[in-house]
Amino acid sequence: MAIPIEKTILDYLNGVLDVPCMMEIPPKKIEPPFVVIQKTGGSVDNRLYRATLAIQSYGGTRYRASTLNEQVKEAMDSAVLLDRVTKSKLNSDYDYTDTSTKRYRYQAVYDINHY
Repeated sequence: MAIPIEKTILDYLNGVLDVPCMMEIPPKKIEPPFVVIQKTGGSVDNRLYRATLAIQSYGGTRYRASTLNEQVKEAMDSAVLLDRVTKSKLNSDYDYTDTSTKRYRYQAVYDINHY
């Protein structure tokens, strides 16, 4: 069974960032900073896979969320060095503060080609 690309990126980010990275917010509330990775789409053509990943950077302040987002982007720009990844391109990034929970976060959306 193939390992999902989200797991590959999760392991990579946990190795290069100094904050916890996960694929969902745990039921028990944890304090920022932390990063959440979510696959929002994907496709396959001739056994070459494409995935769109939303990487949310949570911070205790808007400034902390934005600086963490910059660290995430720097790391993701180097994700192409991973064996499975052939492209890691920033699609967009923006302030994505969660108004319902009043948690500051930024979101970087990446287009990933992998096999």
